[in-house]
Amino acid sequence: MTTVLLDVDTGIDDALAILTAALSNEIDLVGCSVVWGNVDVEQGARNTSEVLRLAGHGDVPVAVGAAGPRNGSRAVFSTQVHGEDGLGGCADTAHVPDLASESAVELILRLSHEHARSLEIVAVGPLTNLAAALDADPGLPERIRQVTIMGGAALAPGNVSETAEANIWHDPEAAQVVFDAPWELTMVGLDVTMTSLITDAHRERLRAGGEVGRFCDRILDFYLDYYEGYTGERASGNHDALALAVATGLVRTTLSPIVDVHVDCSDGPARGRTVAELEGAWGEWPEREGARHRVVMEVEPGFEDRMVELLAAAP
Repeated sequence: MTTVLLDVDTGIDDALAILTAALSNEIDLVGCSVVWGNVDVEQGARNTSEVLRLAGHGDVPVAVGAAGPRNGSRAVFSTQVHGEDGLGGCADTAHVPDLASESAVELILRLSHEHARSLEIVAVGPLTNLAAALDADPGLPERIRQVTIMGGAALAPGNVSETAEANIWHDPEAAQVVFDAPWELTMVGLDVTMTSLITDAHRERLRAGGEVGRFCDRILDFYLDYYEGYTGERASGNHDALALAVATGLVRTTLSPIVDVHVDCSDGPARGRTVAELEGAWGEWPEREGARHRVVMEVEPGFEDRMVELLAAAP
């Protein structure tokens, strides 16, 4: 069983990752730290608490973190993708969130001590909380087994600009701090998450399930509407849950070179781009001595089907 802390900005794909982590027998979800991103951090925390309660894991601590970028600039949200409430208009407005008294940074540091060298951090939003935790305790990487992020794009085009993926683009300076830290880091970016697609056929299977499945069906309807306008197809990338699956072994990677990655923190058109030092022919990239960034380019097929079965089977 893998011990996991999820750092989330809970929109629709975060909700799928949280539910997967909470319901999988192979994952021990010990905490959720919340960052701004898809929605403001307060709404993200409410959503996280609601989704955990739906999964029967309302006891998992939810800690509120950063409300905006590391450099103090204005926070920009992704409500056009996830809805004003982050859950496609399906958030329970009557839900009263049960939030931890500690901050996101305090939760990250506490769990890193309680689960020293066994804790997997899976960060699926802007990396502002992780950068702040490194500021507070530069020794944090010594206690973390691995960090896996959903973010970036090595060779694929971006989704907020020609080159930048949203989570990195939201806070490039924080992302650079996280990439620079001396821990093992796995980047699960658009190169691979846009190959794990959720469709209306998956929604039908979820709709036939229990309360969890029906909730996922409803929020995915909004998500697929957005993707249909964006790509012309009613199929969404399974972004955050795929990063969770890579981190915990729920899916096997078939191509994931270890190279150096840096983040474009300029004010130019490439701001937020993750520059991975991939050289050579496709799939034949040599690993660089001293590199610590595993860039996932391919995974075995079928994880999205297994995830949907898990969620549909939940009570």
